[in-house]
Amino acid sequence: MLSSSRSPGAGSVVDDADDAERGSAVVEFTFLSLLLMVPVVYFIITVGQLQAGSFAAVGAADQAAKVYVAQPDAAAGRAAAEQAVRLALADYGQPAENASLETSCVPADCTAPGSAVTATVRLTVPLPFIPFNDTLRLDAGHLTATATQVVGRFR
Repeated sequence: MLSSSRSPGAGSVVDDADDAERGSAVVEFTFLSLLLMVPVVYFIITVGQLQAGSFAAVGAADQAAKVYVAQPDAAAGRAAAEQAVRLALADYGQPAENASLETSCVPADCTAPGSAVTATVRLTVPLPFIPFNDTLRLDAGHLTATATQVVGRFR
């Protein structure tokens, strides 16, 4: 007949080893999840910043070209385009210092009816959460957007 009772000394070595390992899986899981999740979260935030910068550059270029062709002369068009770029970048949370605007016209007279005005916005997106980024200049990307509008015959 088989008995299911065990003597008090049997299996104590195995039980001591189990007690020593108890709880270490939770510690290992927590440590590894933090080690792996921090870079993944930082990557997602950086991609979000690049996407916001992309939307900002496209919107700024489009608005700059539209307001440029609505102005009576080239100087007023340039000033209005720069103001439109600053406003569009502010809407997307991008600093205006990181952007530049270039305009070109075909033919050279930007106010002539039928001429095409092209606005190009270049935006630098810095890496997020980098201390001293003003001196280090670590950038996530350099974005460029271009928009063209035609000066209408009737104003």
